[in-house]
Amino acid sequence: MDFRTLQYFTVVAQELNFTRAAEKLNMSQPPLSNQIKGLEEDLGVQLFIRGKRHLQLTEAGSLLLHRSNQMLALADKTRSDLAHMENGLSGTISLGMVEGRAPYIASRWIAGFSKEFPMVRYQMWNGSSDDVLEHLARGLSDLAVIAYPFDNEHLDSIVIGKEPWIAIIPKNHPLAVREGTTVKLSELADYPLISPRRNSRIEAIRKWFEGIGKEPNIVCEMSNYLDAVALSEQNVGISIFPQTTYTPNPHVVSKVITDPAKIVEYLLVWPRDQRPSVLVQEFISYVRDFMEEDKMHSERFQTKEREFEIPEDAEIL
Repeated sequence: MDFRTLQYFTVVAQELNFTRAAEKLNMSQPPLSNQIKGLEEDLGVQLFIRGKRHLQLTEAGSLLLHRSNQMLALADKTRSDLAHMENGLSGTISLGMVEGRAPYIASRWIAGFSKEFPMVRYQMWNGSSDDVLEHLARGLSDLAVIAYPFDNEHLDSIVIGKEPWIAIIPKNHPLAVREGTTVKLSELADYPLISPRRNSRIEAIRKWFEGIGKEPNIVCEMSNYLDAVALSEQNVGISIFPQTTYTPNPHVVSKVITDPAKIVEYLLVWPRDQRPSVLVQEFISYVRDFMEEDKMHSERFQTKEREFEIPEDAEIL
């Protein structure tokens, strides 16, 4: 099994037709069929169920398609990195990150780093913390921005930001029309709630409520902050999420949760048992200096974004 054969297999799996796949690969059909047959013999499994007019992936074929996409993507990234090593500090940095505030933070690093190293290119990928960490573990990302908690035994990290947990409330809700920028946790226990989907996060939220003798009524779990806002707009429930980059929305009101207040901590992480490339090491050093010098709040990076103040007694959730 080599990369060329995997490429052949991937195209056939996408087209589910040898004739169309051969045309797409600019080759004749018999050699392509022989390549796939040889791959099946090499692996000892059947990859396709062959019908008269079309193909169907077997369970083994579906697994191989998933893995081959990952392997081919990693091969392309490796070729790109190797090709640029001869040209000084250049190449591509692959960065996975959670949705919400992480892209806002990372954009400042990239803006500054690009000034120093204009030949560097970037690949960005969004998902939940668990999805981003899986991407990192498989070598498809060099770095990841995630929310605490994380596996600090196998990952090195830099703390790159903190923000409060907020309630996103439908605009006509009694808690929304009341004056003030905060809402007590106990007040949320009486209403349907929308929470992040991450298992560790749901468990932490339940313990948060247990601390005040309440049980949260979680009616929906979402990994996407914007989807949670959409549900709150339609009065499905109050969303409990970390503050993200501010987007004006006339249909909801956001308030910091207090009594007790909690914060989320964001980190830049990378595998501890793998030595980063020279380019990635330089980027990590830049981020570390960036955070130590607090450039995030410098005049260059100031925006009109509304930011909530973090209560002094807030602990990490």
